[in-house]
Amino acid sequence: MSDPALDPTIADRLTRNAEGLIAAVVQDATSGRVLMMAWMDDAALAETLATRRGVYYSRSRGTRWVKGETSGHVQHVRRVEIDCDGDTVLLKVDQTGAACHNGTVSCFDTDTLLGED
Repeated sequence: MSDPALDPTIADRLTRNAEGLIAAVVQDATSGRVLMMAWMDDAALAETLATRRGVYYSRSRGTRWVKGETSGHVQHVRRVEIDCDGDTVLLKVDQTGAACHNGTVSCFDTDTLLGED
């Protein structure tokens, strides 16, 4: 993958962690359901903005990856929002197939720690 450049006006708004990453929360654009959380470096965010594909940074592999490149479970990014602190982006996507690497719709299809009364 080539390293796309992030627009300096966007880059200046980001507050990165010690590894140079920002959190990315991914939400279904239609239902509003949170699908996953991942990390992005500047190049992943730039590529996401340029291509409308979900592109993230794998801390374990030390490289960028395009969601669905091997699984076919792609994300079409409709909207990207930045939070007030600049340390998290929200991606609203149309998800094809499972969003979670374990094959579930959402990475949050696990045990509920606290439910409604």
